[in-house]
Amino acid sequence: MAKLTVSFVGGGTGGQLSLDAVAASEFYQPAALADLRPEVGTQLGKKYPELQTFTDFREMFQACPTNIVCVSTYPPSHELVTLEALKLPLKAILVEKPLGHTVASGRRILEAVKQRNIPMAVPHGLMVKRCPLQIIERTKNGEIGELKLVEIQSPAWDILNAGIHWLNFAVNLNGRSPAHSVLAACDKTTRTFRDGMQVETVAVTYVQMVNGVRIAMQTGDTIRSNGRRDGTTFRIIGTAGQIEFWGWHPDYFLINPEHPEGKLIAPAEEGTSTHQRHLENLLPMIDSGAPDYSLPESSLMALEICEAAYLSARHGVEVKFPLNQFEIPPPNDWEPGQPYFSGQGGRDGRKLP
Repeated sequence: MAKLTVSFVGGGTGGQLSLDAVAASEFYQPAALADLRPEVGTQLGKKYPELQTFTDFREMFQACPTNIVCVSTYPPSHELVTLEALKLPLKAILVEKPLGHTVASGRRILEAVKQRNIPMAVPHGLMVKRCPLQIIERTKNGEIGELKLVEIQSPAWDILNAGIHWLNFAVNLNGRSPAHSVLAACDKTTRTFRDGMQVETVAVTYVQMVNGVRIAMQTGDTIRSNGRRDGTTFRIIGTAGQIEFWGWHPDYFLINPEHPEGKLIAPAEEGTSTHQRHLENLLPMIDSGAPDYSLPESSLMALEICEAAYLSARHGVEVKFPLNQFEIPPPNDWEPGQPYFSGQGGRDGRKLP
């Protein structure tokens, strides 16, 4: 069987991960790459001599159409690049996360791909690693009882650039139950930027899901973990036990009735990169002509939570879902924690139903 040809738009971190994955796969052949920076093409062309390089993705699409396109550019450009790529006779497409810089843009991207009826990869690494997938399976099987809380501690990262991975995992852990509301607070004093986006210094994002599960995520430059290890920590709480794991680490700690003292579990991991796994997971969908959009849809759900968190922090409101139906209430002069005097209006909290 002939290898499927792949082109890449964007030669940054995500683009290079996809390029290395394609080059390592027996099923794919890297063909072309476009990046605005000529030096990026020159550097990657030395590593992969078979690669044609361009500074304009439209020129690349015209000169070197391929079976698959990997979109790994600045998030606000994802929609433009993806819609142009979909004009090609593609067999599949990969779009880096976040799908778009807004939920509306991400939704337009996903709907356009669905209209073409081709498989789509959004390479959230946790969704192809044995450790988090085993945690999802154990939770689904009730090994820690009924899921109640997912706590996430993410030092040195932010809601959008790492939080979208963590939230995507939490959404899938919770069976892709929709979100009900988001309440968030962000400190922005340090004017931090990361991966081309303005981000918070520290933040807390609190999510209520429709099925009652809560997600509480702390992100930011000065967040400290209080788990068994430093760095990113998940604490997954059920009615009969809990699981702690550490993001990209290959193991997790389980406490439940079978392991009351706790047990460190390290599933055997595959040797291939997570990008390669995502790309090769497209193959059976290409062969069957039956795309599965569950992972792109969960990525969009995570992006909606991220956008709602920033909206909540900006306006000091609880954001109700669906996000596209939420209306920001007008500002008012109410100051929680200050004395109340008659004549100020409002409602008596002692008389609520």
